[in-house]
Amino acid sequence: MSTFYLTTPIYYVNALPHIGHIFTTTVGDTLARYLRMAGQEVYFLTGTDEHGQNIERAARNEGIEPIALADRVVAKYRELRDRLGFSYDDFVRTTQERHKRGVYEIIRRIEAAGDFYTAVHEGWYCPPCETFYTEKELGPEKTCPVHGTPVEWKSEENVFFKLSKYQQPLLDLYREHPEFVRPETRLNEVRAFVEAGLRDLSVSRANLEWGIPFPAKPGQTVYVWLDALTNYISALGFGSDDTRLYDRFWEHGDVRLHLIGKDILRFHAVYWPAFLMSAGLPLPTVVWAHGWWQRDGRKVSKSAGNIVRPDELIDRFGADSVRYFLLREMVFGQDANFSDEAFVDRYNSDFANGLGNLLSRLVTLSRSAFDGRTPPHACSDNELAPAAKQAAEDYRAAMENLAFNRALESLWRLIGETDQYIHRREPWKMLKAEGPTPALARILWNGMEVVRIVSTALLPVMPRMAPQVLAAIGVPEPATNFDALRWGGLPTDVEIPALAPLFPRIDKAAYLGEAKEKKKMEETTPPAAAAETPRITVDQFFQAELKVATIVAAEPVPKSKKLMKLTADLGEGAPRTIVAGIALAYQPEDLVGKQVVVVANLQPATLMGVESNGMVLAASLDGKPILLHPDAQVPNGTRVK
Repeated sequence: MSTFYLTTPIYYVNALPHIGHIFTTTVGDTLARYLRMAGQEVYFLTGTDEHGQNIERAARNEGIEPIALADRVVAKYRELRDRLGFSYDDFVRTTQERHKRGVYEIIRRIEAAGDFYTAVHEGWYCPPCETFYTEKELGPEKTCPVHGTPVEWKSEENVFFKLSKYQQPLLDLYREHPEFVRPETRLNEVRAFVEAGLRDLSVSRANLEWGIPFPAKPGQTVYVWLDALTNYISALGFGSDDTRLYDRFWEHGDVRLHLIGKDILRFHAVYWPAFLMSAGLPLPTVVWAHGWWQRDGRKVSKSAGNIVRPDELIDRFGADSVRYFLLREMVFGQDANFSDEAFVDRYNSDFANGLGNLLSRLVTLSRSAFDGRTPPHACSDNELAPAAKQAAEDYRAAMENLAFNRALESLWRLIGETDQYIHRREPWKMLKAEGPTPALARILWNGMEVVRIVSTALLPVMPRMAPQVLAAIGVPEPATNFDALRWGGLPTDVEIPALAPLFPRIDKAAYLGEAKEKKKMEETTPPAAAAETPRITVDQFFQAELKVATIVAAEPVPKSKKLMKLTADLGEGAPRTIVAGIALAYQPEDLVGKQVVVVANLQPATLMGVESNGMVLAASLDGKPILLHPDAQVPNGTRVK
């Protein structure tokens, strides 16, 4: 039995997961399940990248420790594992001690090879990428080529890795093993990047507390990519006393496949093999880079503000429908576009009108004709048998090439042919005119046999729904290998239950109306109310001192269109000055005498030269502020609880 080591990238914990994150894990899980059915020994790894400046900043912004942020996001990934049925063998976290041991071991080996030195590092740095870029690589107005956000100039003393030393060995690797990077277009990109010349790589960072300390280099932490990439071997026990998994799946493994997004290709296809060459370790056999999920023409990401949360789709359509859509809609290796309309169209077309409709017709007819049982006669000599054989061959060839959309197309092409087969023979008329004849039994059996083959092929893609479809046609135990794709496996004359609707049709207009309204609400909800905001305790809430105040005077702040200077009486004897961004929504004369709610214990802040001693609370509707006030007059200074 050959071994297959399969990995996803490890995901940053600076934000909750969206479909861009779960896509790669869905691909990995589908491939792992397929390979297991194909008879290979698979070890499937995923995990989280928890060190670096991104996480440190995100945690600081929330006022929590980085590990608390990491724990919260990891809990969400584990929840999605259960909801989406991911079958990974291990989940690695870069904050684990086993990972730290692996990082120290690869550093020790690179140090022994003489490939580290210390020097001053200067350049344009993108914090989200945690990467330096050359002037030539930057976008307009010195922006990151990946995120489109401004870069910053950094200068510090770091440890450097002699990446330039491995320029020719890397080019030799690409020439001798063109399958190392897939698809071919990505290999061409990587080769061009290396041919243009490699500069030595800074592999440590100064003044960063949240990371692995660089051995024997006080004040330096390990560069996040040297840290993160090592997860692929540290999770297997590299650097520990127990290296059995490492020996089996990496040192002596048959296939070592990294599934990644195209934005991190350079790190996996240039830096990672160079680190491994230096350390004298085996290389991955394939680095396969897929495209981006886009929405509104931009990559789905937190920074772009166009994220698609998987929970909402799972709640409405079911986890397996989400898995299917992601695999069916993207040509693996290219970009794909997400839209609510496309999701509903795909669901209704392929499931409600396709597989679900075919299943319903066949089960209903068979139960009616044969007393709640499958047809009593099988049939091997018919036009569907060779069509099913061809579909199974096309499906397997496409899956072996990670062409998931083509694999699923082949199955739905067979469903379409079966629909036509049933339509031409009109078994409902045969039943009414002739009763449950052997000819009727063979027609219905043929159709149900196609459903069995299609559902068996869907087991890696839809691990929960496919078994339900199989159970509906009298196959209670799903197959464990692909011998079941051969024609002739449907049991005859076995009881089948009354069919519950597995794929109810979605009212497209109603759903899109709901989605549009929800998107509008999200766009007008202030960031503090977003779903990612951590919950606070009652004690934390009461640290904010909210009081009712009466505005006794108001005037615009000079040279500002938005700011209003308010004089507010909080019942303290002397009024306060508060600056509020409400001038576009309110006239000064409308505010005098109005009671508002004020955060009374804020630190003073100077805005446009005016010191503000508090903050007026307002709701935001389409960007317009709406002041909060009590519905009855109360004494100034009254606490809001």
